[in-house]
Amino acid sequence: MAFESSNPSGLNLIMDAGPESGGEGKGYRPKALMLSSLAGCSGLDVAMLIKKMKLEVEEFIIETSANLTDEHPKYYDAVTIEYHFWGSDLNEKKLQRAVDLSVEKYCGVMEMFRKFADIKTETIFHKD
Repeated sequence: MAFESSNPSGLNLIMDAGPESGGEGKGYRPKALMLSSLAGCSGLDVAMLIKKMKLEVEEFIIETSANLTDEHPKYYDAVTIEYHFWGSDLNEKKLQRAVDLSVEKYCGVMEMFRKFADIKTETIFHKD
């Protein structure tokens, strides 16, 4: 039940089903990998904008959660993306602008998700 996928950069990843589906759970689940792709795409955008705007951020994490439909073919019909920023001197206005640019303009994976899911985003600032 495990599959290996390669990409143009020459990197490989393993996808596998869980034991309940006959796999060994030794790789990413394909649907969960989609959420990782969404977070990674938007995260790279935001990180690039943080650097470009010369903003001070101690830590930046994206958390995704999604609702999977009950009937086959099961897919994500609702996704929530939380952008968490930590730091002692966060410029909340500019960080929110970076998130908005990713969500509304730059992230192609986000645009793909909009074709089949309701997307909600939230930005959370954690001050030291």
